[in-house]
Amino acid sequence: EVQLVESGGGLVQPGGSLRLSCAASGFTFGDYAFGWFRQVPGMDREGIACIKTDGTTYYTDSVDGRFTISTDNNKNTAYLQMNNLKPGDTAVYYCAAKYQDSPLRCSSKWFRGYWGQGIQVTVSS
Repeated sequence: EVQLVESGGGLVQPGGSLRLSCAASGFTFGDYAFGWFRQVPGMDREGIACIKTDGTTYYTDSVDGRFTISTDNNKNTAYLQMNNLKPGDTAVYYCAAKYQDSPLRCSSKWFRGYWGQGIQVTVSS
C-alpha cells in the first residue's frame, strides 16, 4: 500500500521555523520526484518546492531563499525546512510524489501520483 504521511506542522510565530516531513512507503523512493504544495481556502493548490531524482530543486518566488526541500533515500522521507515564516505562509501543506518519467513541472497537474493527507501550518503571533 502506498502512503505519504506528513508531520511537523503546527502553530509558529512570524520569523520562526518549522520542518515538515513526508514519510513514504509502498514504492521505490529513489525513482520518484517529490513536491510540496500548499492550499488556502478558495485558492488553487500551489506548488512551492519540488525536487527531481537527481537532486535538482525548484522553488516558487515567494519561498525561494526561505524554504529548502530535500530527500533522504535511506529514510524514505522528504523534508521541507521552512525558515523566516510569514503570516502569508499559513496554509494546509501537502506532500506529493510521482514517478519521474518526464521533465518535472512543479504543478499539481504534473504530480498525478501520490499525495499525502495534508497538514496545517499556521503563522501567527
